[in-house]
Amino acid sequence: MEQLGPVPGQEQKQRALRRMKLVALAFLGAATALFLATTLWQSAGAPGWVGYVKAAAEAGMVGALADWFAVTALFRRPLGLPIPHTAIIPTKKDVLGDSLGEFVGANFLSEGVVRERLRRIGVSARLGAWLREPDNAERVTSELATVVRGAVTVLRDEDVQAVVEQAVVSRVMAVPWGPPLGKLLERVFADGSHHKLVDVMCDRGYDWVKENYDQVMSVVSNRAPSWSPKFFDSLVADKVYGEVLSFAWAVKTDVNHPMRLALDKFLGEFAADLQHDPKVMARAEEVKHQVLEHPEVKTVIGSAWSSAKKMLLDAAEDPSSELRTRVRAGLTTLGDRLATDEATRTKADTWVEGAAAYLVLNYRDEITTLITDTVQRWDAEETSRKIELQVGRDLQFIRINGTVVGALAGLLIYTIAQLIA
Repeated sequence: MEQLGPVPGQEQKQRALRRMKLVALAFLGAATALFLATTLWQSAGAPGWVGYVKAAAEAGMVGALADWFAVTALFRRPLGLPIPHTAIIPTKKDVLGDSLGEFVGANFLSEGVVRERLRRIGVSARLGAWLREPDNAERVTSELATVVRGAVTVLRDEDVQAVVEQAVVSRVMAVPWGPPLGKLLERVFADGSHHKLVDVMCDRGYDWVKENYDQVMSVVSNRAPSWSPKFFDSLVADKVYGEVLSFAWAVKTDVNHPMRLALDKFLGEFAADLQHDPKVMARAEEVKHQVLEHPEVKTVIGSAWSSAKKMLLDAAEDPSSELRTRVRAGLTTLGDRLATDEATRTKADTWVEGAAAYLVLNYRDEITTLITDTVQRWDAEETSRKIELQVGRDLQFIRINGTVVGALAGLLIYTIAQLIA
């Protein structure tokens, strides 16, 4: 059996319980003493009014004993006797736990009660008024930063990398590259957005030819027959270089140059082939697999997570970071909207009520089971002692009241009997 935790202020409550038990016992003792005294007095010839006192004392004794029995029977067997329907809490602990669970479920965890309570509380209005205060927004931001730091620190890098690979790489692998890439290129080529790139390539090509005269001359000379005179090779190479330079200049300066037009035509056909030509599409898939299966891709994913992790930790740690500043400003703005905008407040209240109702409808049995299972695990005798410690002091007033009310009832009955006689 599971032991209950200590009761707050246990020693003070034990002293108060013992004191009230002594008070209740004193009332019983007083009634008993008065009954014995009046009985002896009557046997010695007491006046008539003594009978009234004796009747009150006798009834007070009976009331005190009856209520002592009733209070004691809640927690233990009176005088240790196996009297039926005594020691109710120890013997009926599990039944009481089930009843408590049913009571909580029916009266506190019903959809109507939860919705009505939340509606009266006005969660969004209170939250908005609280969040719009800068100190409170900063407090929430700090707590969120702590959560982020904890979550990022707990996560293992290899687990995150595996998740990213599963979530990103596997999905990219599953989607063909050809058609979407072809559509993208088709739109780019149709808009002429690629012309700036072509201009850069033409400029760099012309600059390279212009700055690499010796290399062009060397290539032409090396290709010449061995029997060709050197001066003739130099003349041919120089002529070839001049033609190449002129061609590069023409391509660079003439936007309608046949070379440029041929390039536009080639790119347009390539974009169409990526969407419709099976061979080109298959080749795009091969390139995709080669790229994504390359070891460097995993290295890039790992380094990306490491960089993101460091950025998150640094941003969460620094109160003046852009991330925390934006979160704090966002919380303050949310608080202002919840406090001043009726539409936003209504939407938020509706969402909160719906979420709470969903939890109640779907998890009410689990919540009440938590109560019943917890009570069932408690030790019966320990449970009885703890409950008595909590409410026993107030229950002693029942014994005191029983003594007083019993005495008054006995006095009234004796008086009526005397009047009738």
